[in-house]
Amino acid sequence: MRTWDEDQRALREGMERWCRDLAVTEHDAADSGFPWDAWKLIRSSGVLGLPFDPARGGAGVDLLTTMFVLEALGEGCRDGGLSFSVATSICSTGVPLQHFGTDEQKDRYLPGVCSGELIGAHAISEPDTGSDALSMRTTAVREGDHFVLNGAKSFVSNGPIADVVVVYARTRPEGGPIGITAFLVDTDTPGFSSGQPIKKMGLTSSPMSELYLDDCRVPADRVIGGVGRGFLLLEHVMKWEILCSFIINVGEMQHRFDRCLHQARTRTQFGRPIGSYQAISHKLVDMRIRLETARRWLYDTAERLVAGENVTMDVAIAKLLTSEANVASGLAAIQIFGGNGYMSEYGLDRELANAVGGTIYSGTTEIQYNRISSLLGL
Repeated sequence: MRTWDEDQRALREGMERWCRDLAVTEHDAADSGFPWDAWKLIRSSGVLGLPFDPARGGAGVDLLTTMFVLEALGEGCRDGGLSFSVATSICSTGVPLQHFGTDEQKDRYLPGVCSGELIGAHAISEPDTGSDALSMRTTAVREGDHFVLNGAKSFVSNGPIADVVVVYARTRPEGGPIGITAFLVDTDTPGFSSGQPIKKMGLTSSPMSELYLDDCRVPADRVIGGVGRGFLLLEHVMKWEILCSFIINVGEMQHRFDRCLHQARTRTQFGRPIGSYQAISHKLVDMRIRLETARRWLYDTAERLVAGENVTMDVAIAKLLTSEANVASGLAAIQIFGGNGYMSEYGLDRELANAVGGTIYSGTTEIQYNRISSLLGL
């Protein structure tokens, strides 16, 4: 049984208080684009700077404490797209800066990322290469004290609103992982442009777009972690992205479970609470088991990562398990609420659509199965 100290609980309770003001639904936010007013509340909450250097505006807390607070965000904020944009900015830009950036890079960008003045994103996937990151075609060619980037990136979360993007590009035509380098690119750099926001079925208030690099000249001192070390950086970032994004999903699953439990206890049919019927009670048992299993896998994996252990398989299992559990939870909730669950007014349709996204981003369910089987030597 994991225990949290007084300071950790105070941080979480602080996030819970902020969530009371984040009552806007994702549907409402999507009607007017990115929820900038809600982003102001997020900035004021301090959640964006949790794991970063206090000297640069962060709170300096560890990974598990960050996750503990982000779980509260998922439980209390009903705008799943906003929560997703929060995790994206923290993990895509702040994490690589904190762990691989130079002092100059940290001084330049981390204070803005921590305060939310700068919104971050990272550009990995391409039109012809989704999960197959090693096949990316975006190139970066050295010219004096600059690199010239050319290519296109797709499915970039926060793309239309980002101020700085970590772009992964190939600095060697061949060379596998050592041919990839990560660059900090300001979105006002000449040659950099963003496509129109892409409509999607879920996480609708978190904007997504394609990004284009046409002879985009980036100073050589914006390379993060060194030339040819981009894949190493990406592996580290993806561990954080999965742990932070999916612990938010656990918070959302907890809220959904509590709501369904209340429905089962208070909704009566044929003279009895619907929870007294085995068909409903067993759905709730399954929801609780999946919720607790996902929560434990994520926190246990984070503990092992902090301890310096190899968590490649653990992260894949945690991601696979949590994303599929979230979809199953969403489907069960709609059935428990019956006809009302199918009505958009209740918001369960949006939660289910959001959950489906989790089986795709950060490596699809199929990719996770392949990764786990490969690690088993199959």
